[in-house]
Amino acid sequence: MKKEINLNKSVYDLVTQFPEIKEIMVSIGFDNITKPGMLQTAGRVMTLPKGCRMKEIPLEKVIEEFEKHGFTVYQ
Repeated sequence: MKKEINLNKSVYDLVTQFPEIKEIMVSIGFDNITKPGMLQTAGRVMTLPKGCRMKEIPLEKVIEEFEKHGFTVYQ
């Protein structure tokens, strides 16, 4: 299966499809994703670009990190 990340998908959908990205996201600075219930609630409506704006993390940094782990990122 190709490891493709669509930036328009919710964080919940992405983590469900690729569970390993949860740890990648934590390493980038998305530490709230580990809080109980956060993924199941806010994660269902939150996209990576929205999360980047909220956490003031450059989207380019996130894309670069996913690409280092073998993912292709597109919108």
